[in-house]
Amino acid sequence: MFFKKEIEKKAYDKTTKKPIIKASICTGEQVAGFRDLSTGAFEEVMLIKNQEDLASFKKIYGITEEIEKIY
Repeated sequence: MFFKKEIEKKAYDKTTKKPIIKASICTGEQVAGFRDLSTGAFEEVMLIKNQEDLASFKKIYGITEEIEKIY
């Protein structure tokens, strides 16, 4: 039998970081990560190739709201 691997939940500090999708205008490549609210620095977490990847990112970090996309 095959079992689906349980997604490991991770946490982030909602008071200092904001989830962001960084997208390239040229290639369309999208990267999910977090923007530091005080410095504006972006921390890459995972490549987003499709809606399933985005759903996984949101599930891992417990994100229920819409994620801002920046270019």
